[in-house]
Amino acid sequence: MSLPGRLAPLKSSQAFRWTMGVGVGTVVALGLVLLFLLTQATGNRDLYERNYALLFGLNVAVASLLLLVIGWIVLRLALRLRRGRFGSRLLVKLAAIFALVGLLPGLMIYVVSYQFVSRSIESWFDVEVEGALAAGLNLGRTTLDTLAADLGNKTRQAATQLADTPDTMAGLALERMRDQLSASDVVLWSASGQLIASAGETRFLLKPERPSAQQLRNARSQRVTTQIEGLDEMPTGGNGELSAGGDSAGAAAPGLGVNTAPRVKALAVVNNPNVGVLGQARYLQVTALLPAGLVANAVAVQEANRQYQERALARGGLRKMYIGTLTLSLFLAVFGAVLLAVLLGNQLAKPLLLLAEGVKQVALGDLTPKVALQGKDELGGLTRSFADMTQQLADARSAVQQSMSQVDASRANLQTILDNLTAGVIVLDVSGRIQSSNPGATRILRAPLADYQGQSLGEVPGLELFAKDVLVQFADYLRDNAPQGQAHWQQSFELHAVGHGADDNAITVIARGAKMPGTEEYLLVFDDISEMVSAQRARAWGEVARRLAHEIKNPLTPIQLSAERLEMKLTGKVGEPEQALLTKSVKTIVDQVDAMKRLVNEFRDYARLPAAELTSVDLNALINEVVHLYASENAVVPVQIDLDAAAPPIKGDAQQLRQVIHNLLQNAQDALEGQADGRIILKTDYLDGSGRVRLSVRDNGAGFPEHILKRAFEPYVTTKLKGTGLGLAVVKKIADEHGARIDISNRVVEGQLQGAQVSLSFAVVA
Repeated sequence: MSLPGRLAPLKSSQAFRWTMGVGVGTVVALGLVLLFLLTQATGNRDLYERNYALLFGLNVAVASLLLLVIGWIVLRLALRLRRGRFGSRLLVKLAAIFALVGLLPGLMIYVVSYQFVSRSIESWFDVEVEGALAAGLNLGRTTLDTLAADLGNKTRQAATQLADTPDTMAGLALERMRDQLSASDVVLWSASGQLIASAGETRFLLKPERPSAQQLRNARSQRVTTQIEGLDEMPTGGNGELSAGGDSAGAAAPGLGVNTAPRVKALAVVNNPNVGVLGQARYLQVTALLPAGLVANAVAVQEANRQYQERALARGGLRKMYIGTLTLSLFLAVFGAVLLAVLLGNQLAKPLLLLAEGVKQVALGDLTPKVALQGKDELGGLTRSFADMTQQLADARSAVQQSMSQVDASRANLQTILDNLTAGVIVLDVSGRIQSSNPGATRILRAPLADYQGQSLGEVPGLELFAKDVLVQFADYLRDNAPQGQAHWQQSFELHAVGHGADDNAITVIARGAKMPGTEEYLLVFDDISEMVSAQRARAWGEVARRLAHEIKNPLTPIQLSAERLEMKLTGKVGEPEQALLTKSVKTIVDQVDAMKRLVNEFRDYARLPAAELTSVDLNALINEVVHLYASENAVVPVQIDLDAAAPPIKGDAQQLRQVIHNLLQNAQDALEGQADGRIILKTDYLDGSGRVRLSVRDNGAGFPEHILKRAFEPYVTTKLKGTGLGLAVVKKIADEHGARIDISNRVVEGQLQGAQVSLSFAVVA
């Protein structure tokens, strides 16, 4: 089948899936909206009663629509299974599993919730609860009545105390009564309702609230009357059921103004014919605030009773609302599970069908591009990976061939490089057998290494000790340095060719070894430094010759002068035979002294190094240039630098100073050989006081022995088993020619030896 023919069913399937998704999304959205409306109606009885029929109709419509969608999908699944299409059985299993997973827990939760809701609603309207609410109301009413009656009795007693008090003295008496009764307001009224005296809030009001004529008549007939005000004004919505002791006052009267808190008012008659102009009766009014806690509890009980009565009337409606919500939730859960099973099963079956067809084609040798789904899930990614795999299989053979040709070319290039290297390169296995070598190794070692490939390096004539030392170095490196991240080891060796004199054919090589990554082979790289060693020895012999010339030449002149003086003093004073002997002996001495002078001058000329050409040199820049050669890939111990940026240029010979730095760094590295925590610091400091720049090289090695410190700058004085001992001697000679001061010492910190240090101080350019 061609690729467009394969893509056509996929396009129709994608259109069908898009249509199904839109339809199912619409149904689910309608169900969720309906569920939200039912939830809102459950918390709002009026809303539910007004829209009960509409909600019920929408519930049935959504459930029916979901049933139709499920039925249609089940029908398609049955037809697919009858046709035997790949993945149908898996789809049926998934649909059954999801349906059971959604149906069984949903039914169990529905039954439990149904029982719980039914019993809970009935328990809300228990007779004991209703009786408790009624008892609470009666208790509040009785408590308020008791408070009102108590205040009335106290007011009547206080009125008796005012019987003999004239109106002019009533103010003081009212203040005392207010404190005694713990009242908020005490007022003395006349029979006509005129204010005589007051104590409390009333005295701050321009128009205090007067007792009504009916209240005055009731007080006159009953001697005292009480009433509770302010309960109807509480924000809880009470309807006055808790008021006691008379009519409720309703809203605050004009002039009362500030105080609208619940309070008890008591009005008692003060009847004394001797008081007043015409013997009129007076009235004592006492106002006391109700306790806030008592009022709040009373109002809360009243509100709870009201809500309880309202819910009791609507218990049937509540049951219908909750059961309807649960039923719709069950429908949505079950139908959603079935829909999810069918849709997910279809998503699983399509990629598997594509994979099965693709596997058959690959088994038949067809590696043409395969159809892949563009979904973001793992199965879509699996189809894309399978398509990529077939493409990679098709390209694998050509890629392998191309890679092999590149490997061959790289191998040829590498062999060309190795063949033209001046350094020797040998690859050894863990047993020391030669795996490969380059012509440079044969030239340096003066042995036919190609003839011994596959054999041990120690079997090569003349290389027995060299092979043994190399394997020891590799063993030490793998044991000590490799775990600490050291890239290689480095060591110098002395070799001698077989059949020749040791002095004429001595070979000095500097070798570096490392383990080949990913293999069990060793890489050995070495260079012939015999000429370098010879040059160092020649310079050393030159220094010795210069010193010998200096020491020998000094006594020659006195010897010659002494002989000539003897001849001059004794001439003419001895006999002829003695004179002849004297002349002959003096001539012999003078001739031999001249010969020795010529020989000394020749030694001096041989030992004389080129004179230093002092110019302006940037010591920091020179150090940076040299230190690049001692980076971690080139040196056994990397060199750290600490340069003073304020150091000015110095007077020196750049070439000879470079030799000084090399010698000092090499000595420090030799001193730290085999030390895992070796550290070398190359530092410059500008000494402003003396106008000089100091160069210091320090290490943290074992330091210099005491006997070496005294003779460190002499030729052939060294602590190394191998070497000429000329490094510091050459440094000292160059320092002398530069007029620099050189110091060598061991660094001791808190009584502990911390290594060695060599310092030179140079004059700066004026």
